[in-house]
Amino acid sequence: MSERVLIEGSEAMARAAVAAGCRFFAGYPMTPFTELLEYMAATLPEVNGVCMNAESELEAVGMAWGAATTGHLAATGSTGQGLSLMQESLSEITNARLPLVVFNMARGQGDYFQATRGGGHGDYRHIVLAPMDVPEAVELTGLAFEMAGHWRTPVMVLGDYYLAHTYQAVSVPAFHPTAPHVPDWALNGSSGGSGAAKIISPLGGGVEGEEGFDLGAHYAACADHIQDMATGVEPLIDTGFCDDADLVVAAYGSVGKFVRYACLRLRDAGHRVGYVRPITLWPFPSEAVHKAASGSAKVAVYEQNMGQMVDDVRLATMGAVPVEFIGGPSWDHSGFGIGPDINVPDISQRILEALT
Repeated sequence: MSERVLIEGSEAMARAAVAAGCRFFAGYPMTPFTELLEYMAATLPEVNGVCMNAESELEAVGMAWGAATTGHLAATGSTGQGLSLMQESLSEITNARLPLVVFNMARGQGDYFQATRGGGHGDYRHIVLAPMDVPEAVELTGLAFEMAGHWRTPVMVLGDYYLAHTYQAVSVPAFHPTAPHVPDWALNGSSGGSGAAKIISPLGGGVEGEEGFDLGAHYAACADHIQDMATGVEPLIDTGFCDDADLVVAAYGSVGKFVRYACLRLRDAGHRVGYVRPITLWPFPSEAVHKAASGSAKVAVYEQNMGQMVDDVRLATMGAVPVEFIGGPSWDHSGFGIGPDINVPDISQRILEALT
């Protein structure tokens, strides 16, 4: 590990990505994702990597898709709006069993549905990690590349403008210019014309007309792979004060840190509140959420949207306790803003209202 430095979240994630082995990055500028793209452009040449400023998000995800087929660790990203354009490719990349890390630096809306369900076609799901601050983002960025390689699937790091633009003192892993290991399944052109050419496709690995081509079997295998991830990925969650809580508050990402702090202050004031912060949003830590909420009278969900994760919390609790959505941040309508106003007094007031 390097010495601790005061660093912007975007730069910290860029350096963590390169340290994890990322050697190709493509993106299109869209604040607050732009800074991550800029830092990747500045950092990747140090390790003989490549960063492409694409013409649009469609080209960016296509370039990353192509780079991923070569077996080198690749990444892309955008804001929620840009990721809407990438959904078709993300679903096909998942069915093609390719490792890819996707950074979502959301402007203000907490696009939980987009991140965990996606808008592409087919029965696809990919792993989603939601850090609450810069140090955790550094840790989860490294984990994202590790999981992408292990499971051969896209992994999304779901952040926002707070994460991208906040400066914190962190230790970022050192990186080395050595080329990462290239797996056997990767395409490098060497098998072309050999009679044993390798194929990577969302439609499977066979060639039409050959005995091995069976689209139904391929889709069934994709479904089995998703089920393996659903049961094999260890869900991550942060909980506190749930043992004696009358109210448990659930939140994820940056707002999860604000909620945790509000709960700490309310505990100091004598209110029996606890918190749960899912870190893996898919697979959702349902069992841990159920356990954390089982002794409470109610669960309140605070989100940076109009209520999306609340559905998974309700499914996790299975009707054992009532689950109430207590709203998200208020927007400042004085001008075009990247994000809403999040403050502890407002969160505390909403928690108190749910408690009574």
